Amino acid sequence: MDSIKITPAKLNGIIYAPSSKSMSHRAIICASLCNEGESIIKNIILSEDIKATIDGMKQLGAEIEIIKGKTISLSIKGNNRNISKAYINCRESGSTLRFLIPIGLMLSDECVFNGSGKLVERPLDVYYNIFEQDNIYYETNNGKLPLTVRGNLQGGCYEVTGSISSQFITGLFFALPLLNKDSTIIIKDKLESKGYIDLTLEILKKFNIFIENIDYKKFKIKGNSEYKSTNYNVEGDYSQGAFFLVAKEIGNNVECLGLEKNSLQGDKEIADIIRRYHEASEEIIIDASQIPDLVPILAVLASLKDGITTKIINAERVRIKESDRLKAISTELKALGADIEELSDGLLIKGKKSLKGNVTVKSWNDHRIAMSLAIAATRCDGHIILQDYKAVNKSYPEFWTDYKSLGGKIDEFNVWK
Repeated sequence: MDSIKITPAKLNGIIYAPSSKSMSHRAIICASLCNEGESIIKNIILSEDIKATIDGMKQLGAEIEIIKGKTISLSIKGNNRNISKAYINCRESGSTLRFLIPIGLMLSDECVFNGSGKLVERPLDVYYNIFEQDNIYYETNNGKLPLTVRGNLQGGCYEVTGSISSQFITGLFFALPLLNKDSTIIIKDKLESKGYIDLTLEILKKFNIFIENIDYKKFKIKGNSEYKSTNYNVEGDYSQGAFFLVAKEIGNNVECLGLEKNSLQGDKEIADIIRRYHEASEEIIIDASQIPDLVPILAVLASLKDGITTKIINAERVRIKESDRLKAISTELKALGADIEELSDGLLIKGKKSLKGNVTVKSWNDHRIAMSLAIAATRCDGHIILQDYKAVNKSYPEFWTDYKSLGGKIDEFNVWK
């Protein structure tokens, strides 16, 4: 098992947030669905998740070329020919899987989706219900990947739950405009992660697809729509920038640049939460329903807010991410001496001045757990051994390089061998 030793050290310097993974997925897919012309998608980080989406759209006929320069760009030409059979390896990317399933139905006669890690068992019932409604053939391995699909979306009215993941709705947003008839999506219950829906709708507009949003309860989608190629620059990622914003808040001298103040990213809320801590005296409640990806680093922040009790609520669905993140982060922070309690749908945390060290912790093969523990290590009294540190490659492959550039002390023998 790959491990590194992290010795407590104050981080100092300026860091630029990596490009938004969420926006990169969406821009790559939209560009790949354009029938004519070339799109240039600038400022791409070739994380494992993004590579999965690139490879998936190539399987469905897109021509994608990597352009290396000061930053990485992609030249993308869509292809409207139908593929007889496509094999898409989603690796561990839930976004790739859930975004591409409806698109695979539109662009191939048969599409097989596979993956690794916890992705093989993440729920897809929202789509299975639609398959049964539209008489689409699908086959799984006892409810797990690989998934084989054959058939076509029929369009019309789809009633879906919004309480599991907004990724299903985004997947339908990509595919339904390509049908010959109009469609409507009705949200049966509370829609989680509205910020991600806003991102999808905004990027779709850039590529000439317009969807009517009626109070996040109903979405009207015009059929016979046409994606039009465009150039797009991916902005900095609040989900990743959050690690360094929290690092500063817990005592490191770090400035994180490259984050748009007017961004539609839901995880921009990290800045508001930090401000709330400045005003809090004894207790703070954080509703994580719209910001599930922030939960691990918020747990680190809360653990080091001495004298303040934090309750994170409405976070039950983070249990079905790359790891059970409530269990993972509470287990590892507790090992570091944090006063943290795992609840059924969240966390209860009593802040302390510092954490202990001289222990071994693990990432649970989850990139956000690994990066959160690295930030926590800057406020530990002794070193930590972090197992499965390479999990960061899923979303932020340069994390350890950036961490080290800021003065983070890590066992280089293991990292660079």
